[in-house]
Amino acid sequence: MTKENEKTSEPDVITAMAKFLSDLWFEDDFRDQPEHLSEIFETILLTEMGDDQDLRIKMVGSIRTSKLLANALGPFSDTEINNACKKIMNA
Repeated sequence: MTKENEKTSEPDVITAMAKFLSDLWFEDDFRDQPEHLSEIFETILLTEMGDDQDLRIKMVGSIRTSKLLANALGPFSDTEINNACKKIMNA
């Protein structure tokens, strides 16, 4: 994002995040994403492309973000996450 959206309110942001989490929940099991990313990136690191320092930094950041999401939502069941997202989006 390059500039602030002057018309957006906090509820709009929360609703957008709830929609994102809801879409993510339907896409694939987010709890497995850190392992999937690690497997993909470990394979890339074995290639010449994996020698790129900027790429390595981005890969580590992606794994960290994925782990944060999985850790934040991990204690909750799929049903609890889905119900919370629906409640927020309908508020």
